[in-house]
Amino acid sequence: MTRLSIVVLACISAAAITVINGIEHDSVCSGSECADSHHTVIKLVKRDDALARKIADEHDMEIRGEPFMDSHYFAYHKDNTGRRRKREVLQSLEAHPHVDAVHEQIPRRRVKRDYVVNDNERVVAEESSDRSRRASGSSIVDQGISKQRRQAGGGLEIPRLPFRDPLYNDQWYLVGNAVGGFDMNVRKAWLLGYAGRNVSISILDDGIQRDHPDLAANYDPLASTDINDHDDDPTPQNNGDNKHGTRCAGEVAAIANNNECGVGVAFKSKIGGVRMLDGAVSDSVEAASLSLNQNHIDIYSASWGPEDDGKTFDGPGPLAREAFYRGIKNGRGGKGNIFVWASGNGGSRQDSCSADGYTTSVYTLSISSATFDNHRPWYLEECPSSIATTYSSANINQPAIVTVDVPRGCTKMHTGTSASAPLAAGIIALALEANPALTWRDMQHLVLRTANPSPLLDNPGWSVNGVGRKISNKFGYGLMDGHELVKWAKDWRTVPEQHICTYEYKLAAPNPRPLTGRFQLNFTLEVNGCETGTPVLYLEHVQVHSTVRYGKRGDLKLTLFSPAGTRSVLLPPRPQDFNVNGFHKWPFLSVQMWGEDPRGTWVLMVESVTTNANLAGTFHDWTLLLYGTADPAHPSDKVHPPGPPPTGQSILGRMQQLTSQTEDAAPEAISIGDLRSVGDCHEECAAGCHESHSASACFKCKHLQQSLRNRAGFKCVTYCDDGFFKEDDSCKKCSPLCHTCTKAEVCSTCPGALLLIDVDHFAHWDHGQCVEKCPEGLVADYESNLIQARCVLKENFCGAGYFMLPNNGRCSNCDEACELCHGAGPIYCDKCAQGFGNRSVGYCRPCCSNGQKPIDDHCEDCSAAAIASFSHLSHSSPFWSFVWLLLAVSLVGLVIAAGYFFFRDERSRDGVEYTALPRYNAASGAINLDFSDDSDSEDEIMKTGQI
Repeated sequence: MTRLSIVVLACISAAAITVINGIEHDSVCSGSECADSHHTVIKLVKRDDALARKIADEHDMEIRGEPFMDSHYFAYHKDNTGRRRKREVLQSLEAHPHVDAVHEQIPRRRVKRDYVVNDNERVVAEESSDRSRRASGSSIVDQGISKQRRQAGGGLEIPRLPFRDPLYNDQWYLVGNAVGGFDMNVRKAWLLGYAGRNVSISILDDGIQRDHPDLAANYDPLASTDINDHDDDPTPQNNGDNKHGTRCAGEVAAIANNNECGVGVAFKSKIGGVRMLDGAVSDSVEAASLSLNQNHIDIYSASWGPEDDGKTFDGPGPLAREAFYRGIKNGRGGKGNIFVWASGNGGSRQDSCSADGYTTSVYTLSISSATFDNHRPWYLEECPSSIATTYSSANINQPAIVTVDVPRGCTKMHTGTSASAPLAAGIIALALEANPALTWRDMQHLVLRTANPSPLLDNPGWSVNGVGRKISNKFGYGLMDGHELVKWAKDWRTVPEQHICTYEYKLAAPNPRPLTGRFQLNFTLEVNGCETGTPVLYLEHVQVHSTVRYGKRGDLKLTLFSPAGTRSVLLPPRPQDFNVNGFHKWPFLSVQMWGEDPRGTWVLMVESVTTNANLAGTFHDWTLLLYGTADPAHPSDKVHPPGPPPTGQSILGRMQQLTSQTEDAAPEAISIGDLRSVGDCHEECAAGCHESHSASACFKCKHLQQSLRNRAGFKCVTYCDDGFFKEDDSCKKCSPLCHTCTKAEVCSTCPGALLLIDVDHFAHWDHGQCVEKCPEGLVADYESNLIQARCVLKENFCGAGYFMLPNNGRCSNCDEACELCHGAGPIYCDKCAQGFGNRSVGYCRPCCSNGQKPIDDHCEDCSAAAIASFSHLSHSSPFWSFVWLLLAVSLVGLVIAAGYFFFRDERSRDGVEYTALPRYNAASGAINLDFSDDSDSEDEIMKTGQI
């Protein structure tokens, strides 16, 4: 079940104070920078188009376009509504019983990542390009390679090369005419018969010229829409500014052998476009684009992002993060959508793609650029989240990318990382035709494993990671190779389940740590694979979430060192960035440790390169997030043996010790009935086996015994497989409602895009349950754990000791039993106050004094012995906790009933007046300290934030 919400693209007043939340802070406008937008988005409890229109009409609004993400609706005010009236509308909508939430949105600046040259430069460049092509002899190369067509099999249509399209020979990046004879090895993939059949790609941009003669036959209406004008036609405005999306589409899917322009990399794929950059861009506009038809679209290609100005930190908002999450969980029938992103064009301003939350997302493949002569283009941004590179332009004296143009015709001047991302999308489409079963993580593995660093090794900055792969902050793992990618894709087996291990650095006093002038600090974390649960032994993504305040953010440099010695510069200095706030919980990403064993010492080096001794700041925290698998993804991978078993030897460990003693010793007799071991047992067997090299043929297990999924018997394992949980020396099955679990009915991850309830107290006793939507009082968190979205408590704007009243938004005191709470009474405590405890029941009650007994006196035994005893009981028997809870609640109910009759006359007493507490606006996240409800002044004291 889902709910209807309304998102307003409105501006905060100049008097407002912005609270940064996560990864989107630099996009938030303030003061005169804010444009008062008329956009609104509504989300209902469940999808109901007629009801959405009715609710909007009741509030002088109208619904436009189709809903997105189940039940979100774009709405518009019917007239030029004033600020006060808009606030009233938002408050009324939030109170509506069919409205789930009201998210107030702010327009964001998003830029296309191309490089526009003037007309004089264009003529010079195209003449230079023509000279380069004529000197190359690419037709001869193609004629030679076409002789291989008879050798290709599989029943696929093999093209005859060269194609007759007039600009095909100008596509130097496809026909071996980069300096040194390099290209992206796509022709060999074509000659295997692959051209992107049955693969749908959507270009998220300023629209697509769907009737262009080089695109029309491949146009896919199901991968297209117009978010800006809320209709189905993505055709761009023909005003000279909206060519970008069409040009990107031509790179992917321009038709071959039709005498038009050049050839798309995946010339038989289906191509669509979303018009979303030709108007106000907001979190909701991005989310609607990213979530379009996720079961139909295979690949989304985006060649835009935050301002590449060298001074911006910005990324996706909460709705866009949810769209990404839904895409990788549910898209393509559960295999996950593939999001390809241009890494950025801010190189001339010394920008870094580490400050771009789209390229630092684990869900995207961030693609960099290389030039005609295999060097770094002037606009390239460096970061360790770039996974691979494709070709693009450099300057007016070198050739650029050939593609279609708006409204007709062709161009040979498409440039920037904007041109690189669509080439990558086309190459990926070839691999998906070769193996449609590939998941989004399979594709990341394949892209980095098949990338070719050789053409780019003359550039400085290359190093070798802990598993022997060459890595670069400029080019990722190298130049994408279409033939190798297809060849690996054909026989690729789905990678093991991804897990996450989180290590939070505990900062000793002083906390936060003061920073002054030029400095270098090293913070170390010891990692053992995972504190609990399935270990991560083979790394994939590595994230560092950190908060640092500093007088000039651009003087900060962050470097991460893995236990294998791999060095990733997470954030280089950015001279243009004079921001004085720093960054808050920013998710820096590195893919450079891929395949390494994470166990050992990690070091985060935080330093300043400033020359100003008076600059000051504070270091607050950092968290290391390790994404990866317990098993190798490919047979050729270096094996990382599991660590030693937990301390404390079990009987099975004792048996293994006995059987491994030398022959001179007198081993203790072991009785296994009448069975005799056949020898050469699996390494997990203890005391023999009845079949060699089989983990399911052991007499006893060395570590853990796990039941077989579909038949009787067991197998021996080092750790429990997904779908099982560890209990003593056995792995037991999780509930079918869980994907993984810590107890039979307590999930740790959920199937599909379900949300995990991650609040552990009585009022939400279904902790560890998987739900379609969060229960009342909880909100969805798509940021802190990218493998599993969770339902968590709303951020408490009232502060410690207070909670938000649900009806009027005022803050009220917590019960005396609570130090922290989210509702009235001891049952809603999040942390008990001093002198109270909740070890034996699910709510806080007074600790027992001398001589008192918990059952007789309705108190809590807060002694150390009782706490230790209950800690074991609560983990082993939640049933008895629940029984005690019911008894306690029943007794409390009797006491309250008796008290009601005895003290009912007390109601006539005069009430005691208390100082009014702030009023909270859940629609905007605002707390109003001025209690006059009719104020419409610009000087209202407001504090805003986003949930």
